[in-house]
Amino acid sequence: MKKVAIIGAGISGLSAAQLLKDRFLVTVFEQGGKPGGLVKCDRIEGNLFHRVGGHVFNSRNQEVLDWFWGFFDRDQEFLKAQRNAKIFINGKVIGYPIEDYLYEFPAETVSAILDDLLHAGEGEYLDFEAFLRGNFGKTLYELYFGPYNQKIWHTDLSEIPLEWLEGKLPMPDIKQILLRNITRQVEKQMVHSTFYYAKENGSQFIIDRISEGLDIRVNTPVTRIENVQNGWTLNGQGTFDHIVYCGDVRKLKNLIHHNQPELGACLASVSALRSNSTSNLFCECDSTDRSWMYLPGKETQAHRIIYTGGFSPTNNGGVTRQDRMTCVVEFSGEYTQDEMELEVSKLPGNLSPLASNHEKNSYIIHHKDTRDQITALKKQLALKQFHLLGRFAEWEYYNMDKAIEAAMGLRKKLEEEKF
Repeated sequence: MKKVAIIGAGISGLSAAQLLKDRFLVTVFEQGGKPGGLVKCDRIEGNLFHRVGGHVFNSRNQEVLDWFWGFFDRDQEFLKAQRNAKIFINGKVIGYPIEDYLYEFPAETVSAILDDLLHAGEGEYLDFEAFLRGNFGKTLYELYFGPYNQKIWHTDLSEIPLEWLEGKLPMPDIKQILLRNITRQVEKQMVHSTFYYAKENGSQFIIDRISEGLDIRVNTPVTRIENVQNGWTLNGQGTFDHIVYCGDVRKLKNLIHHNQPELGACLASVSALRSNSTSNLFCECDSTDRSWMYLPGKETQAHRIIYTGGFSPTNNGGVTRQDRMTCVVEFSGEYTQDEMELEVSKLPGNLSPLASNHEKNSYIIHHKDTRDQITALKKQLALKQFHLLGRFAEWEYYNMDKAIEAAMGLRKKLEEEKF
């Protein structure tokens, strides 16, 4: 059997390892002390802290669903929940998505929104800002879509190409918007309108189960990747026929040692890609049936609250009062715990801080040439059986199910090429 080295033990790397282990000798290298990547969790005084937001599972891809549930007893080990998202805007909590809850706004605001929607264009939009303005109109853009997305991306929305966000954006239908506002129907088409969540330990439970049976080398940072005659070596040791890289693609320029000018040019082209970090404040709060709350307003620098304590009662093991639970408040960018505590004091729910975390890279940012640069690099690396996989390697905004789907795509590619 040929040898595969997988660099990174997040959901992408672990999924690839499970998918490839029957045909290859697979070794996973993880720089951290445990697997998990962006979805890892820790217990803080008995409460479950999602260190980077909150992670749930569902998919529209039946192949992904079948593979995922092969690791679990869905009925015994998971809870199924209905998404209950809200928006905190102008001191008021309203429903989400915002366009389906226009009736909760003052009459003059609704009138302005309807004027915009009824005159919305159907043209082709090349960037994110033009799409939002063109489809939802000036009023909704300035009220919600513009400020909320500016909080997350910290970049000019007109520089974000629309093709990158294809399949991730709300597609307004004027008739459906009016119908849902009149009949008070609930949006059920979003992929996470319902979701599954592990009864114990959240997304860490998923990671721990998918890690079973794998050769994972934790606390093993990869500092040198060298192309040799018979394949690749890592840190000057071993020889692998294939590399599956799930780390930060920007670091490859300094990690890969080679003598190929064209590959060097491709590596240099992606070395300056932009991303945003996230800071998360883990809090105790008043009990609520909300699952997410989005925060577009200027009254706080936070952009959302994820009520992870409501996903499973076991997440609140350290909470002593029945009218309290836990949540995670997320900020895009780097904030100290003191700064975050000041910000959450402005939010509803009587939030009481428990712990904090800063993740250096969470949100990737695309510009007009990004996808072409990544595609060119993938082609160069694939010639040497070196493959990019995952959010920061492929520079795609993958959720858990999309990461699994991409790993399946890699397996199929290797099978077709009969490596």
